[in-house]
Amino acid sequence: MYHITGPHSSITLSSTQVTLLSLVILWELVWKGLALWRAGRNNQPVWFVVLLLVNTVGLLEIIYLLVFQRKTKDATAPR
Repeated sequence: MYHITGPHSSITLSSTQVTLLSLVILWELVWKGLALWRAGRNNQPVWFVVLLLVNTVGLLEIIYLLVFQRKTKDATAPR
């Protein structure tokens, strides 16, 4: 059991909850890092700021990567 106290409340988390929370944080960091890197490389400052400020457990980041990022030409693709 993990006991966390704040100025106005306290909560107790089981080891399972701490593990799940850690996995969610890791999931979010991976997707956020990838999406921010792509937005920066594609010179999309509005997307960069939105992705940086909005936390959606990776959902917005995945949508950005699949739909809204600029398509880059692959140098190894056949012409």
